[in-house]
Amino acid sequence: MQRLEKQFHIRCAEGDVGRYCLLPGDPGRCRDIAACFDDPVFVSQNREYTVYTGSLLGEKVSVCSTGIGGPSASIAMEELHNIGADTFVRVGTCGGIDLAVESGDIVIASGAIRYEHTSQEYAPIEYPAVPDFEVLSALADAARLLGKKYHVGVVQCKDAFYGQHSPAKMPVSYELLQKWEAWKRLGVKASEMESAALFVVSDALRCRCGSAFHVIWNQEREAAGLDQKMSEDTSAAIQVGIEAIKLLIARDREKENTKLGQK
Repeated sequence: MQRLEKQFHIRCAEGDVGRYCLLPGDPGRCRDIAACFDDPVFVSQNREYTVYTGSLLGEKVSVCSTGIGGPSASIAMEELHNIGADTFVRVGTCGGIDLAVESGDIVIASGAIRYEHTSQEYAPIEYPAVPDFEVLSALADAARLLGKKYHVGVVQCKDAFYGQHSPAKMPVSYELLQKWEAWKRLGVKASEMESAALFVVSDALRCRCGSAFHVIWNQEREAAGLDQKMSEDTSAAIQVGIEAIKLLIARDREKENTKLGQK
C-alpha cells in the first residue's frame, strides 16, 4: 500500500498516540474516556474512528473508537500499532449469557469464541483467541480494587447483532440456535462483537490486548423470568479500563527498572 503521511482510516501520524490505547466501540464514549486523562487533546475524527490523547501517571495514552465488529476494530489496531501503540484495552458493552451475569456487571474476557470471520484472515480457526495475560490480570485486579462486581470467563463473538437477538427469523436459524445452546452449556459469560478479532490480531502483531465489558442486558435471565433492569451506564467499565492502564504502566516501569538493575 502507498505510504501515507497519516494512517488511512484513523488519520493519525507517528507521535499522535501513546503506547497504551483504550478501544471503545462507540465514538461518543471517547470524550468521556479522555476526560479521565491528564491534559487530553482531541487528535482526529474520521468515519467510526475518534481519537484523543493525554497522559496517565505521566505516560502518554490514547483512546480510539473502533465502531462495531471485528473488521473496523482490526483496522484501528493495525493503524494504531503502525504509529507506536502496543498495549490495548477494549472497553465496551455486552449481553449476558450465563445466568449469574446481571445487568450492570463487568465481564472480563479470558478467551473469545471465534464465531466471526475477521480473525480467520489472520490465523487458522484452530488458533485460540485469548487476551494477553498481563492485560487480563490488570483488568481483574482493577475491577477488584474498585469494588466492582465482575466475572472472568469466555465470551462469544459474532458478526451479526440480530443473528443473536432474532435467530429464529434467520434462514440459518438451525445453526444459530444450536450454537447458542452450546455456548450456554459451556458456561460462556457474554456475547459481544470485537474481542476475538482483537485478540488474534494483537498476537499477529506481537501486541498486548485485553477486554472488559459493561453488561447491558441478559436475554437468558429474561427468558428464565429473573429480575433485571437494562443498564446503559458504561462508566464502571471505563473506570476499570483506566485503572487497568495505570496498573500496566506501573508494572511495566517496575519490569524495566528491574532489567536496568540487572545490567
